[in-house]
Parts: sequence; C-alpha cells; structure tokens
Amino acid sequence: MELFMGVWLGQPVWLWLSFIAIVLTLLIFDLGVLHKQDHEIGVRESLKLSAFYITAGLLFGGWVWWYLGSVSGMEYFTGFLIEKSLSLDNVFVISLIFTYFAIPRIYQHRVLFWGILGVIVLRAIMIGVGATLVAEYYWTLYIFAVFLIFTGLKMLFASEQATDMSKNPLLGFLRRHMRVTDQLHGQQFFVRVPAAAGSEKTVLWATPLFLALVMIEIVDLVFAVDSVPAIFAITTDPFIVYTSNIFAILGLRALYFALAAVIHRFHYLKYALALVLVFIGSKIFLGDFVFDGKVPPALSLAVTFGLLAAGILFSLWKTRGAGGLAK
Repeated sequence: MELFMGVWLGQPVWLWLSFIAIVLTLLIFDLGVLHKQDHEIGVRESLKLSAFYITAGLLFGGWVWWYLGSVSGMEYFTGFLIEKSLSLDNVFVISLIFTYFAIPRIYQHRVLFWGILGVIVLRAIMIGVGATLVAEYYWTLYIFAVFLIFTGLKMLFASEQATDMSKNPLLGFLRRHMRVTDQLHGQQFFVRVPAAAGSEKTVLWATPLFLALVMIEIVDLVFAVDSVPAIFAITTDPFIVYTSNIFAILGLRALYFALAAVIHRFHYLKYALALVLVFIGSKIFLGDFVFDGKVPPALSLAVTFGLLAAGILFSLWKTRGAGGLAK
C-alpha cells in the first residue's frame, strides 16, 4: 500500500497504474471482443472505433483537468492534438508499407494492434530518458526547441519525394539476416517449415507480416523523434507527456482504415504542422526571455488548434473535387 501511494516521475504511483490499467482494458476489449475474429475493417467501423478511442482520450483529459488542474488539462489537450496531427503522416507511410508487402485488409488490424504494444514500450523509454535529461539539464530543452524549429522549417520547404520501400536499408538488412517466406501464411508472424524436402526437422521462418510489423515500429520510432520533443516543449511533466501521446496514437490507429483512403485530402496540413513545430520550438525561448516563465497554456492550445484547423479546412477546400470516403 505504501508503494502504491508513493510518487514516481512526479505523480502518484496509483495514477500511473490507473492509466496503464485503462489502456490495457481498452486493448483487451479491442482484440478480445471487437476483433476476436479477423475481418476486414470498413470505413464505418473505423470511424466508430476511432470515435470510441478519441472519446476515451478526451474523457481522460477532462479527468486530468479536474484532478491536476486547468494548466495540466490544457497541456494534455495540446499534446494530444499535436501528437494526433503529427501522426497523420504516419498513416501515409503505414499505407505504403502495407501496399509494398501486399498485406490484405483482413490482417492489417492485427499488425497495427501489436504495433501499439511496441509503441507503448518505446515511447515510455524515450519519454523516460527525455524527462531525466530535462530534470538534470534544463538546457536540453533549448536543444529540443532548435530541433523543432529546424524540423518545421525543413518540412515547410521540403520537396515532395516518393518513397521506394524496396531500397529501404533496414528492410534489406532484415532480408539478409533472417529467413523470410515469399508468401503470407495467414495471420502468422512466424512459421515452421521443413529444413529440407522430406525432412522431419523444421526451421523457423519469418513472414512478410512480421517484416511489415517491424517496419511500422521503426516508422513510429522515427516519428517519435519529432513528437516527443514537441510535447516536452509544452510540458515537462512525464505523466502528461506519456498519456497524451498514447491516447492520441490509440485513436489514430483505429482511424487508419478511414484515413488511408482519403489521406490525399489533407495534403496542405503538413504546412500547418510545420508552423506548429516552429511555434512550439519558439515558445521555449519566448517563455524564458519574453514571458518571464512559460507561455500561457491557453495561448499554446489556441495557436496550435487554430493552425491545425486552418490547415485541415484549407486542405479540404483545395481538394474538394478529389473524392471522399468510400462507403
């Protein structure tokens, strides 16, 4: 009981355990009830599942606002909004990975689900390291800030380039150092096949489904390099950073099956995201040298929401003749 009531990374242990219990309950309900049998997820089901996860994330944010105060609440919602928006590019890359490996829609949810478990662990490690660095060396926040400004400007002026999965160095490394089957074997990540024709001895082979899972985990790790410093620029509370990240990712994965078909409608959102990164990076310097403390959380939330809303609306308007969601 004493351990349960203790403090870990700035918040009571019971608060962390409650969050973990909520996430595990959601994942068990998702896989064990909603998707006990593999099936193709359509747009309607994707939207319903996403609404469920988003509602859960917003309710948790409301509870954070009530229990930890309005400042923490606004920081949570700002981080939630930034992470969900930055992850939209993630949807496009995941779609490329599924297309390259020819993963049928019926198995895509399985890959995304197990990918979530990897994200939960990897983000925990990255955020734990980031929190330790910021606590011990405050100046690392300035490094985060410069990195975010640089990333935002690069995103703003970068040219469009098609991604060629066949030339991915990690994929080449995996194929050279692992036994990988040419075809899928249902929903299996690994299969055992005879070592030789007529032999009773079997060897373990990975399937393309496993390679797709590994590539998606790496994509998450790469995108986290942007999103984790962005949320640390909003707040240095590890609890707010981690919970807002995880709830945003849970909802976006559920929305994948609807977004994958219309991601082209959000073409101009990347410019809004670039401006958000520049703003979030700049607010570190503004907070320390202009506002004599922190930029007010309400201002951060308002600017972030305004930029992203403008990017979404402008994208939808400019691509209004490009088609919409499938039935």
